[in-house]
Amino acid sequence: MALLYERICAHVLEQLRRGTLRPGDRVPSEMELAAQFAVSRITSKRALEVLREAGLVERVRGKGTFVVPRLPDLTELTVPLRSNPRREALSIAYIVPSMSEAFGLDLLNTIEERCAEHGAHLLVRRTHGRQTDEEKAVDSLVATVDGLIVFPVYGDFYNASLLRQVLDGFPVVLVDRQLSGIPVSAVLTDNVAAARALTQRLLAQGHEHIAFVAPPPVNTSSIEERLEGFRSAFDDRGRPYELTDLRSTLPGSTTTESVRADMDTIRAFREQRPEVTAYFACEYNLARMVDRALGGDRVVACFDSPGDSIGGPPYLHVRQNQTEMGRLAVDLLLAQLRGEPVPTLSYVPFELIDAET
Repeated sequence: MALLYERICAHVLEQLRRGTLRPGDRVPSEMELAAQFAVSRITSKRALEVLREAGLVERVRGKGTFVVPRLPDLTELTVPLRSNPRREALSIAYIVPSMSEAFGLDLLNTIEERCAEHGAHLLVRRTHGRQTDEEKAVDSLVATVDGLIVFPVYGDFYNASLLRQVLDGFPVVLVDRQLSGIPVSAVLTDNVAAARALTQRLLAQGHEHIAFVAPPPVNTSSIEERLEGFRSAFDDRGRPYELTDLRSTLPGSTTTESVRADMDTIRAFREQRPEVTAYFACEYNLARMVDRALGGDRVVACFDSPGDSIGGPPYLHVRQNQTEMGRLAVDLLLAQLRGEPVPTLSYVPFELIDAET
């Protein structure tokens, strides 16, 4: 199935062949084409740019787009137009805060492999957890790629540039997180169900007092949902505790001083809550910090684990299916580019892995 902007190109090419559009004629504007084909202005702009690269139209600043005075041989042209070698294949960008053995590298590998299977070029841009860098990446890439896969940064506010692209209809798929109330396709683990299952496993092991440990969860959907799942696991047994003001494991925030401060906070929490026998960390690096701060005398569980590859300690953990997440993210983005409807939320399966595994 043709991509959205290719349909516009095919329409204009057919008008040129029929003589409906002649040299020197004005071509409908981005806004007019967007309304006619029910697409975003980004898509109609891309179509006009492709037509320009193919030598069919010229864009005159302040006046609009016009058919070139001398057209090439139209019988030799087919859609998709391939005049610019850099645009012969689909180009997809993956914007990610950071990657680690525990979570992220397998996801990147799968996205790269899936793009290769479809003949699409993949660009990777790291934001180091900074929202300003994420905004710059989005703004710079939308003019050069066909779609975005975004692993949103942790933050108290949504990325305005990303929201603008979503609302304008630019093809976007989020991974690991969602934007609450925003109609954008997201591929993620059911964090509520996974956190509930992990907490229930700790309760079944006899831990009645369990603490959830995380950075501040506000406006980071994965942490908010894991906290919700943790809370929902307690019915008529056990007691939940929460320590959610740690920041040193956030991308770009890891310094000797921040780690020391967080470890002091964890130790102070243990002194105040000696009855807590199990700690549920929202991610692996934080689990390691909790384990070190407490000297290994408490049970620690978490999301994700690098396994034996880097020699880290094994914990009871939720294993997210990064392979399925990456595959589905690429497939949903390609579906958007073909103009097909896609779901807003797509959940991938998870597993509980015991510490002994």
